Amino acid sequence: MVADDDGVTVTVTDFRGGTLEAPSSEPPDEMAEHGRGLLLVDRFASAWGTTHDATGKGVWFRLERRGHVPPPLPEATALVPDTSVDPDLAVAAAERVAWLVSVPDELRTRLTLPQLIAELLQRLCEIVGATGGAVWLDEGDGAGESRLASCGRVPLVRDDAMVVPLHLARPLSGRLELYPAGASALRTLAVLSADRMALTIEADRLRAADVRRRSWLTFLAEASELLAQSLNVDLTLALVPQLMVPRLGDWCAVYVLDEWGKLGLAAGTHRDESQWPVMKRLLSGPDAELAERLKETAELGLTVALSRPVEGIAVPLAARGKILGVLTLGRPADRLHAPDDVTVVEDIARRAALALDNARIHAERQRVAQAFQQALLPAALPQAPGIEFAAEYVPASTGTDVGGDFYDVLEVEPGRYLVSAGDVCGKGAQAAAVTGVVRDVLRALARDGLPLPRIIELLNRTLLEQPDEGRYATLITAMVWREGPDLCVEMCLSGHERALHLPRVGECEFVGVEGTAVGLLEQVKVTVTSLRLAPGDSLLFYTDGVTERRNGDVMFGLRGVCRAVTPLAGHPASVVAARLRTTVLNFSDEQPKDDIAILGMHNSIED
Repeated sequence: MVADDDGVTVTVTDFRGGTLEAPSSEPPDEMAEHGRGLLLVDRFASAWGTTHDATGKGVWFRLERRGHVPPPLPEATALVPDTSVDPDLAVAAAERVAWLVSVPDELRTRLTLPQLIAELLQRLCEIVGATGGAVWLDEGDGAGESRLASCGRVPLVRDDAMVVPLHLARPLSGRLELYPAGASALRTLAVLSADRMALTIEADRLRAADVRRRSWLTFLAEASELLAQSLNVDLTLALVPQLMVPRLGDWCAVYVLDEWGKLGLAAGTHRDESQWPVMKRLLSGPDAELAERLKETAELGLTVALSRPVEGIAVPLAARGKILGVLTLGRPADRLHAPDDVTVVEDIARRAALALDNARIHAERQRVAQAFQQALLPAALPQAPGIEFAAEYVPASTGTDVGGDFYDVLEVEPGRYLVSAGDVCGKGAQAAAVTGVVRDVLRALARDGLPLPRIIELLNRTLLEQPDEGRYATLITAMVWREGPDLCVEMCLSGHERALHLPRVGECEFVGVEGTAVGLLEQVKVTVTSLRLAPGDSLLFYTDGVTERRNGDVMFGLRGVCRAVTPLAGHPASVVAARLRTTVLNFSDEQPKDDIAILGMHNSIED
């Protein structure tokens, strides 16, 4: 403690560490003599601080006598040099730097990337006094670096050059060169300009990438739409190479795996069609390396590179967890495939594989439907001296649906025939199943020698007992046998169109009495109609696909049936049935919306 005339100075030094007070959540005692820290010092002292000497660290403070004002602190001496500059020079320098890196919008939008970089380079050369400069860019596509822009004289030997790297995102890399190197102080301006160039290059790259992505999205959407519209295996295989060439490569070939797991060339194309035969020989030839690469792609499901002479890539065609084949694509003539190209090719390959698998599934279902349909129709109609049977059948769908129309001729006993035609409600497998039941029950009951009314009643009961409710059938059945030169016919209609009697001489007429469709009601109305077919006469059965064929608002109808066959009176049943089929189909340009079944019989015995 030191006292003088003006006040007292107190210095407190550390002697040793004291005990630490345990932390407590309770507020401190207001009357406690400790815990105030430097608050009191700051409140009452005119000055305070710390001191350090050989004995340790201390804290000092000074208390002035009442009424004494401490002298002001001496003014600090000017230790910092005067850095003031001429404002006009500062503004001029700022404008010069802004001109170095700023290009007006109206000019920037008109310039291409090389032109814009050349403009920035020209400005840099003017400011730093360089005689020439160049900007080099490597796009990372394997083609190496190229000169993006230059100005002034670019020497052949560029040893004396200031080199500034361009900070670009991978895979891009580049550098700025100024000739000659110049003063090192000018490097800051070169770095500033290089950063501006790098920003310009990156912005252009991002814009180009965005345009490419939008273009690829449009391309993928259009390709998907084309592939989705095809349910034909051969058409799908032929479509895939056409999508790839020339946009993604110079040539494209599709290999598919057969049932033994062997790859075979299925389709392909070349930018120059005259070169495809040569390329086809290379792709299907005995090249062991190519075969090994294709096998690797098919087995591992990986994209692999192909070496010369068929330089390109091979991509697996995978759908629903299985490999269907391999898509090979030759590289464009002027460049290698970029990563974005490979990504798009792999995407197209996945979509193509799915379309190919869908087409195969559709083709298989179509074969099953056709086989099912053929199983419901007789393979051949019986023929006997003096009687001819003929039939025509046109399914409304050539796809995977099975029609409900049918016809059948069964020789119950020598010289006696069960002739039937009908239409089961609905389409598809359920309708086909009911068709099979109707056909088999008719055959079984007819072989038992039951009369037609009883056969219809038992068939009706059988359909009512089926678990699939709401399935019914319209039916026309007849027993045919010969008595002398005539054919005797006993016929029953069950909700079906009347038959057409076409005599050799005279007008055609529709015969039969309407009855109840089978499978609807417990009790059915069955009426037997008897008639005789004289030599040369014909009897024609047909389903509603004939009479209900439309051309706009006009229906073919019963009159159309009569007009179509009347000129053919006395002709064989095959001629009459074929003529009716052709006339019905030509009645409208549209595809039939219902199955068409025609069954005819003709008394061909000579008078």
